[in-house]
Amino acid sequence: MTTPSENTPPPIPSIPLTAENVSTIAGETSIGGLVRDATAHVSTLLRAEVELAKAEVTHEVKRGLKGSVFFILALVVLSFSLFFFFMFVAELIAVWLPVWAGYLIVFGLMIGITVLLGLLGYRKMKTLRAPTRTIESAKETVAVLRRRDDQDDTP
Repeated sequence: MTTPSENTPPPIPSIPLTAENVSTIAGETSIGGLVRDATAHVSTLLRAEVELAKAEVTHEVKRGLKGSVFFILALVVLSFSLFFFFMFVAELIAVWLPVWAGYLIVFGLMIGITVLLGLLGYRKMKTLRAPTRTIESAKETVAVLRRRDDQDDTP
């Protein structure tokens, strides 16, 4: 579906609850016909609600992705800026020590920070677990379906 503008989600099909879809005289329609019509209208309403939710979520995700591009660009600029910051720190240390010592200290500091962040990341990754509740639920569903299938096969 095409959108008329970037800020509005795409239109969804209308719900058929108009006068031409409903009998004008209630006595003309049987109870079965009324139930059938009500079921069709509820089904259409639910489909329209799902379609609306999908359209809104898709629209918001696209807007979010466009916004995240600016954060990514900011991180790229920050990463290039860090290079100059570390050069500044090395030159500042070089005021009291030889230049090579300033750069060596900054290098050691960067390696230390890298090791620390790597260890923190490793510890966090070790705590990750498999989705046990989902796996158990899936196993239960398979077991129920197999039992149901076995019951259907027996005469």
